[in-house]
Amino acid sequence: MSGRRRWILLVPIAVLVTALLAGVATWAQAGSLQRDLSARTQAALAAAGLPAGNVSFDGRDATLTGFPPGQALRALEVVQGVDGVRAAKFEGDVVPMAPSTTEAPPPSSTTTSSSPPPTTTTTAPPPTDKAGVQAEIDRMLAEAPVTFVPDTAKLTPEGEQAARGIAVALAKSPETFRYRVTGHVARGPGGESAALKLSRDRARAVARILTTNGLTTKRVTYRGLGDTRPASGGEADRRVEITVI
Repeated sequence: MSGRRRWILLVPIAVLVTALLAGVATWAQAGSLQRDLSARTQAALAAAGLPAGNVSFDGRDATLTGFPPGQALRALEVVQGVDGVRAAKFEGDVVPMAPSTTEAPPPSSTTTSSSPPPTTTTTAPPPTDKAGVQAEIDRMLAEAPVTFVPDTAKLTPEGEQAARGIAVALAKSPETFRYRVTGHVARGPGGESAALKLSRDRARAVARILTTNGLTTKRVTYRGLGDTRPASGGEADRRVEITVI
């Protein structure tokens, strides 16, 4: 009888030890993955001439800190391009600045004293009013629409690139501005409920790209309107709108 009792007591102990060993193995594997991603990310930043700043990982998600404003956007692009990185963002409400470009002044003339003064050109500053930001969003969407694989919420490579470009532009807008992503789809055989779900899933996919490329989650909302607001038919009905609110 005593031997049977000892056996009954050993069973939960064995289960507990197995669970602990599995947890340790999972923790070690996660730590190894993060160390590997961190090493490859630092190497990519160094190769791009961006050694300043820090990158920390939570699983495959990277958080950037300490980068100068003029290098922040480039650092974000480099980190996102590292194989294995799922998402990258800045810590806090960081508003990165794109570096301005200037033309070198013409060489001074030694033969005349009436040469015109050198001129310097800079890139136009981003708009700081809601109407100007909305006009820029509409222009970018018209030039490069956000597109999806047919009948899914998966963005095409071109659509993902267009969404990231908009995210980078909006990261330079005033921090008080908020944005709403609205998904629309064309009428299909799935009915109203299927159209509503697909439009919402597509809007959420775009919102996720915005919040992993410079915008904080509190600045972005999304919704799907299904096929209730058709445009001019065809591909024009399958669209994503981004509105300043």
